[in-house]
Amino acid sequence: MNRTVTIEVKQLDRVVIRFAGDSGDGMQLTGDRFTAETASFGNDLSTLPNFPAEIRAPAGTLPGVSSFQLHFADHDILTPGDAPDVLIAMNPAALKANLKDVPRGATVIVDTADFTARNLKRIGYDENPLENGELEAYHVVALNLTGMTVESVKEFGLSRKDASRAKNMYALGLVSWLFQRPVESTIKFLETKFASKPDIRDANIAAFRAGYNFGETAEEFSVRYEVKPAVMPTGTYRNISGNLALAYGLVAGAQRAGLPMVLGAYPITPASDVLHELSKLKRFNVTTIQAEDEIAGVGAALGASFGGALGVTTSSGPGISLKSETIGLGVMLELPLVVCDIQRAGPSTGMPTKTEQADLLQVMFGRNGEAPLPIVAAQSPADCFAIAVEATRIAVTYRTPVIVLSDGYLANGSEPWQIPSVESLPTIDPNFTVEPNATAADGKPAYLPYLRDPETLARAWAIPGTAGLDHRIGGLEKEDKTGNISYDPANHDLMIRTRQAKIDGIARTIEPLHVDDPDGTAKVLVLGWGSTYGPIGAGVRRVRTVGGKIAQAHLRHLNPFPANLGDVLRSYDKVLVPEMNLGQLAMLLRAKYLIDVVSYAQVRGMPLGAAELAEVIGNLVEETEGIDDDARHLGSAAANLTHWDHLEGAR
Repeated sequence: MNRTVTIEVKQLDRVVIRFAGDSGDGMQLTGDRFTAETASFGNDLSTLPNFPAEIRAPAGTLPGVSSFQLHFADHDILTPGDAPDVLIAMNPAALKANLKDVPRGATVIVDTADFTARNLKRIGYDENPLENGELEAYHVVALNLTGMTVESVKEFGLSRKDASRAKNMYALGLVSWLFQRPVESTIKFLETKFASKPDIRDANIAAFRAGYNFGETAEEFSVRYEVKPAVMPTGTYRNISGNLALAYGLVAGAQRAGLPMVLGAYPITPASDVLHELSKLKRFNVTTIQAEDEIAGVGAALGASFGGALGVTTSSGPGISLKSETIGLGVMLELPLVVCDIQRAGPSTGMPTKTEQADLLQVMFGRNGEAPLPIVAAQSPADCFAIAVEATRIAVTYRTPVIVLSDGYLANGSEPWQIPSVESLPTIDPNFTVEPNATAADGKPAYLPYLRDPETLARAWAIPGTAGLDHRIGGLEKEDKTGNISYDPANHDLMIRTRQAKIDGIARTIEPLHVDDPDGTAKVLVLGWGSTYGPIGAGVRRVRTVGGKIAQAHLRHLNPFPANLGDVLRSYDKVLVPEMNLGQLAMLLRAKYLIDVVSYAQVRGMPLGAAELAEVIGNLVEETEGIDDDARHLGSAAANLTHWDHLEGAR
């Protein structure tokens, strides 16, 4: 049928789209391609992949649903969005699993091919929701996407099963038309991905083009949407995920230190991609070891540091538990070691593909004895690059293991990243000892491996085999300066306090905590860490939009804290700490600063929502300021704002 109506183009400032289907429907690939198209167009964006832990959950079931959400805009944004404006559901289970998140009036595009009585019944539908009025609050576009896909690729002689696998590309083509996305990058991607399978390549490209062309002719779509490119600081950008940014940051840190890098790791969700990416970067003097277990991985990394390299190990919470003894050995040896914990929902195996930030107390205290470590946390996918460089700086400069905290939300999510110049990155000096640094009692030159830099308290670091600098290492307590084994009580006390003082001294090189308090009159501070940065920022902006006075600060250094943190906390009447755990940072702040912070804790395996945080923040502002005005209700007003993201400021 040829279109006879004029297509209206409607201007939008932002859109949230969610692709959802069976875990075998290619929703992550579809989302990745739409994200690539959007990034090349120049929108700001933020993504949230969400998929089951099972390699292949039963098809058509609720546990098997996989989704990918993308928020893109013509301005700066901070989150993947709370709720989708457009849901593309590829089967009944995808519709049912995601409909609760879809606001009234949103567009729902549904593939009707699997809406059979049997499939509906297995997920709890007694009637077809497309026919019983259940979806009347939404703009529903019901299409047999599978059937149209099979028809569009029939010339390639594929079986119906193989042909139907291209339905995700048909859906991608349709949505690309609807939002006027550039399509060249997707076509080139398909040509490369399936270069060795010409029929599959051509079928996917044909399905993609057919979906795009269907939008031009279908009466179901009388409107297309335009989201203009975002105005961003001048520079070179690329879309990047947290794990990829972390891998690049580790390499950049090693390069700035002039050190070879050795990664010892065991595959674990959601950290495995860091190992995969680093294995491709051998040209940067990177060696990757896929060890037989977590303990072997960290042992190889620590051994590499002893040998004069930058040792790195990556894992998630369960693996960090296994690495604890060797990390403690790194504390005793006082060697550089970067330990990346990509947190996931626990305890035990927990929910491997879901996000959480509940490892803070584990990495702070989860070793025997007094074994203090620096801890840094990334706040966004792109920030994983900068935090990896910072971790390398601290590890090499202070001769200590450093914990880097990321999580599944940051690891798998993506956003535009302004690529920094190499010259803008800090120079990191390993300051190897290359000659004797002391004189023995007999007057001969000697090497004292635990002779310390008076400024940093870092011990000397000599590469094994350097003439005249032979020394002993091991897990037994060291004698001050000589490094010899010592059981002397006074020496043990001295070494314990010295190692603690070394970590505490790192605070002198950390920037003071920055507080965003526009007019300086707020009585409530919202303090976050890690991946709560985006949701907190979006929630704070909502509250400010409806007239609330609120301050915000975010911690990237969790041990030691910035030197001015105590003064900042004491300057506000109330301090709210939102976390994806049961209040771990709140506990640390109460203990250290004797401030009765207000904890907001959620552990659902999903990022915090901007609307829910806005309501919590607004209510606390009302309570603190004594506002008793029925007309204001800051919390509910902020939570119920719609299309608010254009008010978000610079990232």
